[in-house]
Amino acid sequence: MSTLSDLVSAQGRSSESDIEWLHRLAGDGQLLADLASADIVVWVPTADESFVAVAHTRPGGAATLFYRDIVGGRVRPQWQAQVRDAFQSVRIVDSSSPEWFEETPTRVRAVPIAIHEDGGLHAIGVLTRHTNLGDVRTPSRQQITFNDCADDLFGMIATGDFPDLSAPTGPRRGAPRAADGLIRLDVDGIVTFASPNALSAFNRIGFADELEGESLTEVTAQILPASWDTDERLPILTSGRQPWRSDVEARGVTVSLRAIPLKDHGHRTGAIVLCRDVSELRSQEQELITKDATIREIHHRVKNNLQTVASLLRIQARRTSSDEARESLLQAMQRVAAIAVVHDTLSEGLAQNVDFDEVFARVLRLVAEVAAAQNTVAHTRTTGKFGTLPSAYATPLALALTEIVTNAVEHGLAGREGDVEIVAERDDDVLEVRVRDTGSGLPDGQVGRGLGTQIVRTLIQGELSGTIDWSSIDEPETPFHGGTQVTISVPLRWLRG
Repeated sequence: MSTLSDLVSAQGRSSESDIEWLHRLAGDGQLLADLASADIVVWVPTADESFVAVAHTRPGGAATLFYRDIVGGRVRPQWQAQVRDAFQSVRIVDSSSPEWFEETPTRVRAVPIAIHEDGGLHAIGVLTRHTNLGDVRTPSRQQITFNDCADDLFGMIATGDFPDLSAPTGPRRGAPRAADGLIRLDVDGIVTFASPNALSAFNRIGFADELEGESLTEVTAQILPASWDTDERLPILTSGRQPWRSDVEARGVTVSLRAIPLKDHGHRTGAIVLCRDVSELRSQEQELITKDATIREIHHRVKNNLQTVASLLRIQARRTSSDEARESLLQAMQRVAAIAVVHDTLSEGLAQNVDFDEVFARVLRLVAEVAAAQNTVAHTRTTGKFGTLPSAYATPLALALTEIVTNAVEHGLAGREGDVEIVAERDDDVLEVRVRDTGSGLPDGQVGRGLGTQIVRTLIQGELSGTIDWSSIDEPETPFHGGTQVTISVPLRWLRG
């Protein structure tokens, strides 16, 4: 499915700032739909003077009109003139009489999506509200207030006052919605309406009286313990003066708040404050943070232990008189160090995924140490990107590539100067890595059967379900002619699972 950015960009008539504005507005589509009890559709103009839908939100507590997705479709003929009029005049246009949509009576409101530009208002799109008149019931006080709030926001959209780009972006999990609890404030921050859910939320954090007629700032100050680390902008939020989000915590309960100032042609008239009891969600987040910290600490300790083992192997290798034993110990040290690199990377982030390009760069530094010990000058070069891989891939792949590149240096170049090139190519299905050198090639054209080769086969074929192939390079026009190429192919289907 195309994203809003793709759909808007395809029309070729919107700037990056326009797309950001539309993104912000679409992000509040659910709020608008729930307040208005109607479907909300965002349209942008096309080159042929028509309009295409780039976002659609269905109401949470009312019947929807559109059972099929209309995003990407053109505006219907019965709405065309109304939408165009709203766009060109930069004013709200209501349908003059109920219209029928698939045998359902509806009322349509077209709201220009306006921005301030060059000292005036300029429409970049149109928002339409589609109300299902077949589902009309006697409105409650809450529904009347919700509709009034929706009308206020529609008016702000038409005058370029909503959305507010200075408001915090990227809401945390559990951001409050209209149905979770809504408080209406006047210009002085006095509560004129509080939904039952909003009142329940404040009751749970210690306010036992009615909210209506009270200053929300004073109510919040009474609730919070004196020792609580207060968000400095909380009074601004609870008075409705600026758009902000914060949490209020008392008596073991956490209530998330979001303020939306209401304006009439730029002059503040009051505010909407959304609230939601997010105690369980915040507890889950804290548990996840604790678990992540624990996992990172485990990786850090494993890394430290592996580095200790590698150091012991290095010390033992230095004290060994046998050249064969020394080489074996150094190879074991290098394998342990390669695994430690992966755990070190995992200890630095929350996700159990690693940037393998960073890991492999550190692995190559280990190989450089081997080259120096062998009186070999190895020029390594990496092209392409490995990308991000889970640790289940990263550890065996890092160890396998360590073996392959080390083998190219130790045996391919063998005490002389040469090049080793590593090429990584990746798509959605396969990661392919080619390691080739300017060395002496495969002895007698045959792959060795040493421990390193066995380790590589076990890791690639056994743990990664991949394939590996050794071949001589027959490219007379390149410096790699006569050298060895090792090709690894690893399926990435697990990543989609």
